[in-house]
Amino acid sequence: MSRYFTEDHEWIEVEGQTGTVGISDYAQGQLGDIVFVEAPDSGRSLGKGDEAAVVESVKAASDVYAPVSGTVTEGNPALADEPSLVNSDPEGEGWFFKLTLSDPSELESLMDETAYAAFVAKL
Repeated sequence: MSRYFTEDHEWIEVEGQTGTVGISDYAQGQLGDIVFVEAPDSGRSLGKGDEAAVVESVKAASDVYAPVSGTVTEGNPALADEPSLVNSDPEGEGWFFKLTLSDPSELESLMDETAYAAFVAKL
């Protein structure tokens, strides 16, 4: 599995043609306590950079963007009852949605974990 990051602090972990998407630990730290997550519906087609999900915290509401193009296969059902999973495990159980990649070459424009760590260090 490979993990990639966007400058908007989304991550995508890719296994075969399936990508699991969430927000980074840095992003959840900036948002504060997450109180609501709206994940996209299964079957929804997303283009790279499209608004895919909404996350609300006690501080603000933010859009989560699709890091690559694809078709949503599932949203994370656990987030409806426990949105705080995004705070406690943002890069694990707090994932937002899974999609089937339509253009894997789009991953080449994303950062790997080392590049993302360097990017965040400059913020």
